[in-house]
Amino acid sequence: MSLSLSSLQNIPTCYASCSIGCKDEHTLPKKLEAISAAGFQAIELSMPDLLSFATMHLRHEVGPYDYDDLCAAARVVKTMCEAKGLKILILQPFANFEGWAEGSDERKDAFVRAKGWIRIMEACGTDMLQVGSSDTPEEIIGKDRSRFVSDLRELADMLAEKHFRLAYENWCWSTHASYWRDVWDIVQKVDRHNIGLCLDTFQTAGGEWADPTTMSGLLEIERREMLEEDFQISLDDLSEQVPKDKIYFLQISDAYKPKEPFKNEVGEDGLRPRGRWSHDFRPLPFEGYLPVVKVTKAVLKTGFRGWFSYEVFDGGPEGKGKEYEMEPFAKAAVECQKKLLEACADS
Repeated sequence: MSLSLSSLQNIPTCYASCSIGCKDEHTLPKKLEAISAAGFQAIELSMPDLLSFATMHLRHEVGPYDYDDLCAAARVVKTMCEAKGLKILILQPFANFEGWAEGSDERKDAFVRAKGWIRIMEACGTDMLQVGSSDTPEEIIGKDRSRFVSDLRELADMLAEKHFRLAYENWCWSTHASYWRDVWDIVQKVDRHNIGLCLDTFQTAGGEWADPTTMSGLLEIERREMLEEDFQISLDDLSEQVPKDKIYFLQISDAYKPKEPFKNEVGEDGLRPRGRWSHDFRPLPFEGYLPVVKVTKAVLKTGFRGWFSYEVFDGGPEGKGKEYEMEPFAKAAVECQKKLLEACADS
């Protein structure tokens, strides 16, 4: 499919609330101000931001299961967004939902959380829930894909009662679905009209092309040419196999190559290397080393022209934190969007 620049000009843009702000005073209202002033049309509403705002607004500590308080705060966030011309595209990140043993306390908790988050979705006015592929250890949830499919089908049916959608994302450190092929297979098997994909430039390239545990920052296979060939085959398959209407949105970020390779082990925080990498080493495109343009082009070649959402966690090249003011930071993403589309266009 030819990608003319004119065909890409009306792609709507979104910014994840969790990916801007580096100081305590960078509250959710100030984040919304910066995102709106930069020209974005929507936000991804992050649960940590909602929790912080609820505690500040209601003037008492609000926990993740205090759904009455969270819904009250979500209604205020909806009003603030409407005043700034911002849509709330999704609520995120809903994690470690699928695969728990039948009858377990963890499975009961997963569905309690699902019901609570659906209430919050109603309150804030979004119709989409982002679900990341679980990183619960394999020895706990196993690798029986039929169980993951069954749980996600049940969640999709719960969401359908409210005319809501489920955007399923492959997290590249997931224990059972780290590649786009994995989540696409699961989505097809769930077989519900209201489940689709959240694709992500970092998750795709960071899982199939890069590796933070090697000196090169790349997957170490016999020949570099093989890595490039295999990755291009994967992207071509994505373009050909995934229908555009099953892609609900595309998240955009790059990655810094760690100056020192990460240890290839689970950290004290329970995160695998790619999970730690994701948390602090994700700048805007063209500031890292991932083939972000290649991934974006592959998604656009499906015919997708939906939401591009910037989700960056820029802790600097060493991942130790980065001081910045929010408005220029958000405006840099707008300029990056222009540069990215120009790079993706054939003419």
